[in-house]
Amino acid sequence: MIRLMKSAALAVAVSLSATSAFAAENVRLTGSGASFPAPIYLTWFKDFSKKTEGVTVDYQSKGSGAGVQDFLNKTVDFAASDSAMKDEEIAKVGEGVQLLPMTAGEIVLAYNLPGNPKGLKLPRDVYSDIFLGKITQWNDPKIAAANPELKLPATPITVVVRADSSGTTAVFTKHLSAINPAFKEALGEGNTVNWPATDKFIKSPKNDGVTATVRQTPGAIGYIEYGFAKLAKVDFAALQNKAGQYVVPNAESGAEALAAVKMPENLVAWLPDPDGAKSYPITSYTWMIFRKDNGNPAKAKAMRDMIEYSLTEGQKIADSMGYIPLPQSVVDQVRKAAQNIQ
Repeated sequence: MIRLMKSAALAVAVSLSATSAFAAENVRLTGSGASFPAPIYLTWFKDFSKKTEGVTVDYQSKGSGAGVQDFLNKTVDFAASDSAMKDEEIAKVGEGVQLLPMTAGEIVLAYNLPGNPKGLKLPRDVYSDIFLGKITQWNDPKIAAANPELKLPATPITVVVRADSSGTTAVFTKHLSAINPAFKEALGEGNTVNWPATDKFIKSPKNDGVTATVRQTPGAIGYIEYGFAKLAKVDFAALQNKAGQYVVPNAESGAEALAAVKMPENLVAWLPDPDGAKSYPITSYTWMIFRKDNGNPAKAKAMRDMIEYSLTEGQKIADSMGYIPLPQSVVDQVRKAAQNIQ
């Protein structure tokens, strides 16, 4: 009888240890947030899940504001945001918050003009005034003066902006507020702003929504992440930077902008108007947001492994997808900070 009880207890112990081993091996990480880095994040997570046995990463592109809200509501394991996270939001998270810049990108002004004129140049005062609702026609003298070689149509400008709470909007309006005091006073900066209430301002959700609306609307201009413009093959303008040069977005002009700022200890660096003759003017890091104390060692390890993959294999595809590889010094800082996720 005793021997039977012992063997039964042993069988239960074996099955329990097998179950816990199985549970430890099968980890599902869920994340949500920014649409700006979604194309590269989804590619990373798919590849990482394929190469890491027992780990699956699911990510929903909802916009930065919705991702941070999910994180605060504890409905996701991690979030992603282009506008980092505010101190008052961080204070609500008892487990502690670790912000990690994982990639960087450029915001382009995509346009759709009759006749498809290429190589449109937009001066700083012009593009900020377009989004202020002050410049309303494509053949405006200021646009024409910067583009003497282009035949610009007498078409009204339709401005496409984000309908959702968006880190892309926060980065874009931070830049416009830095270069145009009138914009700062009238609209300011943030994940949402009160765009001019006219029928020439159209709202669309997420980066892909703005991209689609610009493509479908003759005379439209909208702000989207460079990778989306590349993917959708939409035309985008060369923008005048702080040094007065007209610059197009690419890995070089983005890297030049990132080099103009040193990453601080809290890993939140802004580039509202970067220095440098070759710098693209609207460039930004984008962050993943984790809890420092996850209460689950298997999940914490899977997150650290996912971060390491993103810092190594992941960075190799950044340029081809329209993102900027992280500078090596930032990779080193992120790798070190990732150890806080436990």
